[in-house]
Amino acid sequence: MASATVSAATAAERDLYRLPPLRYFNLFRLIVAGVFLVVGGELNLGREAPQVFTFTTIAYLVAVLALGFPDALKRLGLDRLLTAQLVLDIAALTAIMWSSGGYASGMPVMMMVYLAGAGLVAEGRMVLFFAALATLSVLLENAWRQFTDAGAAEFHQVGLACMGFFAIAMTARLLARRAKANESLAEQRGELLGREVAINERIIEDLRDGVVVLSHDGRVRQSNPRASQLLGTELRPGMLLAAVDAQFANRNDQGGTLDGTLQRMGPLGKLLRCRAVAAGARQDQDGDTIIYLTDFEEIQQQVQQIKLAALGRLTASMAHEIRNPLSAVTQAADLLGEEKRTEVQARLVRIINDNARRIERMVRDVLALGRRDEILPEALSLEAFLGTLVEELSLKGEDERAVFRLDVHPGAMIAVDRAHLHQILGNLLTNARRFSSGRPGAVRVFTRAESHERTAIHVVDDGPGIAANAVTQVFEPFYTTDPKGTGLGLYIARELAEANGARLELAGNEPGAHFVLTGRSQA
Repeated sequence: MASATVSAATAAERDLYRLPPLRYFNLFRLIVAGVFLVVGGELNLGREAPQVFTFTTIAYLVAVLALGFPDALKRLGLDRLLTAQLVLDIAALTAIMWSSGGYASGMPVMMMVYLAGAGLVAEGRMVLFFAALATLSVLLENAWRQFTDAGAAEFHQVGLACMGFFAIAMTARLLARRAKANESLAEQRGELLGREVAINERIIEDLRDGVVVLSHDGRVRQSNPRASQLLGTELRPGMLLAAVDAQFANRNDQGGTLDGTLQRMGPLGKLLRCRAVAAGARQDQDGDTIIYLTDFEEIQQQVQQIKLAALGRLTASMAHEIRNPLSAVTQAADLLGEEKRTEVQARLVRIINDNARRIERMVRDVLALGRRDEILPEALSLEAFLGTLVEELSLKGEDERAVFRLDVHPGAMIAVDRAHLHQILGNLLTNARRFSSGRPGAVRVFTRAESHERTAIHVVDDGPGIAANAVTQVFEPFYTTDPKGTGLGLYIARELAEANGARLELAGNEPGAHFVLTGRSQA
């Protein structure tokens, strides 16, 4: 039942494709019948049997009109109607050919035209049937003239014309099938494109970022609801976006107000990050521009929530970490009050001082983390900066200085806060020297240009490296393998790097630890 339904649907769809060319074919028949009837005499048609010619043209015109009505299509069906029409055409042209002098009348050429039309409309092997019927008609008519000495044409000429019948019919049929296949493929691709367009529109509508497409004159071509929400006004196609905010007048993606910087825009004055991208502009004309709007206030709120959550975890960890040295200080103070011996008192005083300094370092590191937003970026020459920093860390003499081997490009620059960079690199170099072998060149510091805009500083030591189970913990707060350390050094260093738009990461063990600080080359 289901297969029958599908077959019926396919047949109906196939008939729908054939109806337009059939209408044009019927119009052609009507014109030909009218021309034969009106000017047939001037065309030297029907000279051998005028009455037969007149009767045939009138009957042919009436039949064309009768079979051209929609009622005939409903009664006979498309295939039967087409068969009846083509048989009628060949019969009428054969009769006209007989009454007009046979092959020399030119009717075989008209039959070729009709067979070409049949090839465009008919289905399957019916095209060959019509070609065979036309061939049989022409051959019989010429054979009759041969037997009656009525001026028959050469049979090889007639044979060539009959071969042409089949060639034209088959060629027209193949062209029709090719055109139908191309039309079907175009429809399929059109449906696929329509679905993709619908999916893209739905994706754009559901984006959390606003998207606006502007024409070359700054007018809105398309936008999603989020863009209207962020700008605080309804964006309609054709409206001038500069009327919403004057900053949209400069929509160049190579700079200006829409280069990705933060701006307060629209009637609501929301803090938005706006980025303009050219949409396939040609060199000889201005193209469309796509503008992406990101709500940075929402992002800042999310970042603030993350910061508060991290601060809560840090505070809880600090309370635990400070409690241990405070317990040691309190116990040492109690014992100091009881002991009378000088050497015991000296040991207890040393314990108190060591733990007090540990608490002081912890508080200093946390205060530095709290000042991460106080950034004064400047373009620093790494050759001079690293040279000065190594000198500060080598106060014990040339032997300690020889531990560090610098390979810094003379033109290497990085844009960060000077105090933050001093704390980040100071921590990395101190850790590298502590865990290195201490031999000359044990700590290597070199720079690499990641791109025209990014510079990387590499710090590598020849120590044992970081244990495999500790690789994921090196940047966690209060994680340390040094009994005297606070465990905040690398954590603070990475936070300060991110505050400056840089990135601090562990590159691996070679076999010692290999840290990389990557930042902007220019402020």
